[in-house]
Formats: sequence, structure tokens, C-alpha cells
Amino acid sequence: MRIAVVGGTGREGNGLALGWARAGQEVVIGSRVMERAVRAAEAINAAVGRAAAAGRLNRDAAAAGEIVVLTVPYDAHETTLKDIQEAVRGKVLVDVTVPVDPAKPRHLRIPPGGSAAEEAQALLGPETRVVAAFQNISHAHLDHGGASACDVLVCGDDADARQEAVRLAGWLGFRGLDAGPARNARVVEGLTVLLMGINRRYKVKATGIRITGIPEQ
Repeated sequence: MRIAVVGGTGREGNGLALGWARAGQEVVIGSRVMERAVRAAEAINAAVGRAAAAGRLNRDAAAAGEIVVLTVPYDAHETTLKDIQEAVRGKVLVDVTVPVDPAKPRHLRIPPGGSAAEEAQALLGPETRVVAAFQNISHAHLDHGGASACDVLVCGDDADARQEAVRLAGWLGFRGLDAGPARNARVVEGLTVLLMGINRRYKVKATGIRITGIPEQ
């Protein structure tokens, strides 16, 4: 599969792209600056020892991807979505955005639309199937090739799209779990801020979540 990671030069996006490249997938790194996208792709190719990644501007990356993953700060969320809107029509968009308050980075900013993922779905329309996933996975896990002790909660109103994101999680070594409709993304996005607080209080870098009681498959 060719996976486009829009905003893929940041720590989370780059970690996801590297993980999928390691898993044998093709990735397209998107950025607002072409040179940054190319440099990030070259670094991934060097790390995996093959031409697994290419760098593009965000809109071109989204057009090239069979599935699109959005990893941008919340302040750039709406602008980026408008930029790639036509390119993602008819596709699954996996939104990793967490609406953190830029003035208070450890605080959640409740979006007017309920969650970042719900706002993305409202802006893009029904032609694009939006799911929320990967918000609770630290880039530190991704940098080291995944961590099976963490679960990825996937929310969205399209069941088939949720399963696509579950499959993406599996390629990274995580257990993806169907967490239901898009409105549940409000909880999942908020968990990220909770984990950030736990990291700070316990002086660690990469706490995650694990849902108990579900047998391993």
C-alpha cells in the first residue's frame, strides 16, 4: 500500500512513516516545504535500505497516497485539510491530530466541532471517510520499531475505514482496536493530554494505553 503522511516531517509523522517503510509499505512524506519532505524521505530510505519513501508537497502527497494520514498541529489542521480536500476525496483519511492548547501545551482545547476528527469529517464531507487513530502512541515507540504493549484506539463513523486503520496499526506492531463512532474521538484525543501529564509527573517519556480483557488474536 502507498501511504501518504501529510505533515510527515514532524516527530510523530516521521515515526509513523518510518515504521510503515520498515514493514514493507511505500510512503509519501508530505510537507509545506518541498526540501523538508525530500530530506525526510531520503533519511527513511537510508534507514530501511531501499527506496521506500518519496517527498512531496502536502497536496501532492495526499493525491499520491492510497490512504492518507494527517499528522499536523491543531493550529494547522483546518488550513491543511482545505489544502488537501480534493486530493483525499474518495479515500480514507486517518487523523492523528490532538487539539492541544498552544498557550498551555499540556491542556486540551475542546474544538467547536467536538474533536479534531469530527471537524475533519465535517469539512471534507461524506466523500472522504475520516477516522481518528494513533494519538496515544508516542513517537519514542515509533522510533524504536513499535511497541506491542500499546493499543491504538480507532474511531470513525465508517466501519470499513476503521478496519483500514486497524490494519495500519498492525503493520507497526501495535494492536488496533475498533473504538466506535467518530464522537468517541473526543475521549481518545483527550487521553493524549492525560498521558502527557503522567509522563511529566513520573519523569518518563512514552506512556501508552492498554485495553485489558480482550484476548490476543
